[in-house]
Amino acid sequence: MMGAPAAARGSGDGALVLDGITRRFGDYTAVDAVSVEVGPGELLALVGASGSGKTTTLRIAAGYETPDAGSVQLGGTDITQLPPAKRGFGMVFQHYALFPHMPVEENVAFGLEARGVNKATRLGRAREALAAVGLEGAGARAIQSLSGGEQQRVALARAMVIEPRALLLDEPLSNLDPTLRQTMRDDLRAMLHRVGVPALFVTHDQEDAFAIADRIALLKKGKLLQSGTPDDLYHRPASREVASFIGRGTIVPAVDRGDEATISIAGNEITIPVTRPAGARAPINQAYVVLRPDALQVGGNAEQRGWSGVVVNRRFAGGVVMYRMRLSDSVTVEVESRHHGLSEGDNARVTPGKGPFPLLA
Repeated sequence: MMGAPAAARGSGDGALVLDGITRRFGDYTAVDAVSVEVGPGELLALVGASGSGKTTTLRIAAGYETPDAGSVQLGGTDITQLPPAKRGFGMVFQHYALFPHMPVEENVAFGLEARGVNKATRLGRAREALAAVGLEGAGARAIQSLSGGEQQRVALARAMVIEPRALLLDEPLSNLDPTLRQTMRDDLRAMLHRVGVPALFVTHDQEDAFAIADRIALLKKGKLLQSGTPDDLYHRPASREVASFIGRGTIVPAVDRGDEATISIAGNEITIPVTRPAGARAPINQAYVVLRPDALQVGGNAEQRGWSGVVVNRRFAGGVVMYRMRLSDSVTVEVESRHHGLSEGDNARVTPGKGPFPLLA
């Protein structure tokens, strides 16, 4: 198995650092002074909507784009001007870029052939790489005979076989069906951690990022809005922009009371516990609170603190039901509930859970 030695080699290479990266195309700034760091064995997801700059940032890390300002460093060495072939990075593309005329093991060995490794050695290492991704014995198969998940594993084996100094992945799960996608999230996370080098991947899918990444960097219109653990971005968003993009939630005005905040919906005031933004010690004059679906409950009685609402949409989601509840003319919330008995048009009470709820400026 190639996983253990690759991890040992990767740990010595150090962190991948993008420092103040800016990339312009004419008058358009695709990436605006973005700085991120990925340590050995760490997985960082670049997340954002189309046009956020995440793919351009990945291409700069790979060497396919040259930044107009800033630098790319690996293990303390500036590699900004180094061409892609000299960086020693493993790449996994959205469409895998496998060669249909080559069997599986030759696809995996292709990068070694380009590096002048003799045939016997490169095919032996290709078989080790295939075994590491759970495809032992599949080397002679045709690419066309593989499922989508198997092709994804081949692409990952090809990236790993060169013993990369870093791994870069562009929407690695986007072509998989939902069931296989969930399985591959766990497998991909385990495999990337086993390799032990910095891993930077692009995704527009928040669930992929939450399931795979150690940290998430959220980009919007080329700017870095927040970088942190999935828990940080979900429970402690730095701004309303972050809270609007990450997860689902309704943002409502609030009165900041320190560790609590008071919100008023349809004339009914309720005080709830909150988490404050980092560094925000003084009271926030115009504060907001994020009401997340998993922090609300539906079906309480009139004696419980809460708001009267009407079910405007009901979506079955396996063990839970997602209710969309209108609480006033201006406030509609989503509630994740195990209470399956409500239908569209029913009246029900919505109550806050234990919290705490994110407080925003």
